[in-house]
Amino acid sequence: MLSIIVPVLNEEDSLRELYSQIERSCAGCGEIFEVLFVDDGSTDGSWNVIQELVAAHPQVGAIRFRRNFGKAAALTAGMRAACGDLILMMDADLQDDPAEIQAFLQKLNEGFDVINGWKERRLDPLHKVYPSKVFNAMIGWLTGLWLHDHNCGLKLFRAEVAREIRLYGELHRFIPVLAHARGFKVGELAIKHRPRQFGQSKYGVRRFMRGFLDLLTVKFLTGFGQRPQHMLGALGLTCFGFGLLGLGWLSVLWLLMNVLGVMSPSPIGSRPLLFYSLGAMLLGAQAISLGLLAELIVANTGREQDTYSIREELTPRGE
Repeated sequence: MLSIIVPVLNEEDSLRELYSQIERSCAGCGEIFEVLFVDDGSTDGSWNVIQELVAAHPQVGAIRFRRNFGKAAALTAGMRAACGDLILMMDADLQDDPAEIQAFLQKLNEGFDVINGWKERRLDPLHKVYPSKVFNAMIGWLTGLWLHDHNCGLKLFRAEVAREIRLYGELHRFIPVLAHARGFKVGELAIKHRPRQFGQSKYGVRRFMRGFLDLLTVKFLTGFGQRPQHMLGALGLTCFGFGLLGLGWLSVLWLLMNVLGVMSPSPIGSRPLLFYSLGAMLLGAQAISLGLLAELIVANTGREQDTYSIREELTPRGE
């Protein structure tokens, strides 16, 4: 069964039409489906519309938050409640076309675990398009997973992907990256991007800034989550090494001045290199110490639980 998760935040005008299009699309491809609407603290009549849909259609379910907790929380709640073997996440603003569902299913059957949508021709204003291109390039450079549009709201993945990744903050946009880091096969599919008819965009400058900070978090979690000392220790040793070299050079100058009598334009104690070297050594020692503390935390919170991902398992049949 296909579970379709739709986070909702003040989308009352589009919900009925969205469900109608989803129903037609799934009927056209003969797919058994359920739709889970997650009301993320809407302040309009969205919940009333959702209740009407639940009463009228047995394949519709709903979750309502007490307040706005964010899209990642809404998707997490939806994934926990989903009963399907496949999970499709879709925005509620009708910019994503439910008619794409069949193409997503066909693409997934080519051997992928995650299919990420790609708005080949975006109908967004320029202040959204160009920062998005830069952001996607940064994600590819830092994570090694090159996709055209990591932030596309239309994604299809297998239920085991949802069981193995943890979303919080705004990590929902990094589902393909988190899945890729655990060995799942990620693909993408070009989709149509429709103009906004209802509601308002949730995009803003703060969202881009938060996305960049989340990207750094994802890079650390996927690259060094089980070995933090490899990053912090390397940074610490580098800083400590530069500080040591600086102090070594100053020691040579001191010997030349006080033992061999070589004249110097300024005393050792007034040189900026002395303060830079001491600062680098202190920073290096702190980074190494933080790395050791992080290793202790990881070691005592079940290090073995998240270090691998099993594709399948065959058990002995015995006699």
